[in-house]
Amino acid sequence: MAGKSTTANSLKRTLELRTSRRTELQDVTAEIAKVVRVSGCASGVCHLYVPHTTAGVLINEGYDPDVARDMEAAFDQLISRKGNYKHSEGNSDSHIKTALVGTSETVSIEDGRLALGQWQKIFFAEFDGPRLRELHVRIVRDPEV
Repeated sequence: MAGKSTTANSLKRTLELRTSRRTELQDVTAEIAKVVRVSGCASGVCHLYVPHTTAGVLINEGYDPDVARDMEAAFDQLISRKGNYKHSEGNSDSHIKTALVGTSETVSIEDGRLALGQWQKIFFAEFDGPRLRELHVRIVRDPEV
């Protein structure tokens, strides 16, 4: 974890992630669950934000790792790396994929745990790797009644 800050009702952490492929869905559920545990938050929300234009975050099936590989292949098939793009850096496909996936997610926290479905996992979506990336995690506690 890189950066961190805490207030009475929230906790912020920045996870540093190293990706290994140009297109990669990296399961980050365990790292985020650890931030939730450390926060001591019993009830609230976990906001996730990726501050990059060629990477994002998504929630999908994580039980079978072939699903993530299939999704990686589908992204590359749907949005070809080589196209009639105007952007001079050569990564227009990465920007388009990120626009489709998005750069944020919010997950409820219930009983001190991420309220994910049985098969759900949180994935960091790399589209211009390999790189060193950041994922911001903010835990916000529900107000006490």
